[in-house]
Order: sequence, then C-alpha cells, then structure tokens
Amino acid sequence: MNKRKRAENIFEAVIRYKEFQRLLEGTLPFLIYRTDTGVVLARNIYGFEAAKNKASEVRKKYGLKFEQVKFKQDRSTQQKSHSTSPARRMDYAPRYNPSKRGRFKGYYDAKGNFHDIS
Repeated sequence: MNKRKRAENIFEAVIRYKEFQRLLEGTLPFLIYRTDTGVVLARNIYGFEAAKNKASEVRKKYGLKFEQVKFKQDRSTQQKSHSTSPARRMDYAPRYNPSKRGRFKGYYDAKGNFHDIS
C-alpha cells in the first residue's frame, strides 16, 4: 500500500510540473539563434508552435541548414526575485596565499561578521 501511495504522489508531481511548464511556455518568450556563431536572429516570440514556424522562416530566409538554427526560451527577460544587497567594501589580506593563488578576500556584514569570499 505504501508503494502505491508513493507512486501516486510521484505521478501527481509530474502532472503539476507539466502544467507549470505549459504556463511558463505562454509567459516566457522564445528566441531564435544560430548554433555556429551564437547570433540571435529573432526575439520575443510567444508560443512553441510560433517559435518553430518562425525558426523555419528564418532558416529559409537566410539559406541556413536545419542544424544551424535553434530556438529556446529567453530567460534573460525574467526579473530576478532576490533583491541586491547594498555595495560592500571588499577587504584583502596583506599577504599572498599560494593555495588560493591570490589573497584572502571577504567583507564584513552589518552585524560585524566576516565572510570569506575565496
């Protein structure tokens, strides 16, 4: 009985994930790019089928091979959910550390704790 319940939970999680992906597909635009040079050929295309059609159109327009044109969701337009922290002054150790190939770097937070960066 325990295995059955676990399988049902996994199945439900997969269904939720598929729904989430379908929602993202409608909200995130696609971009079309060349694989050999990485040049973006088109941006802000909404919907998978529309991106597929536009990729075929661009490929024919520029006379490119099928392998040279791909499309993916443009996540660069997504806003970051975390807030950026205020600018901190980096402190460097006076001595060189050979194991790190540099100097110790870090900063002090508002409470006075030191945080080692590298």
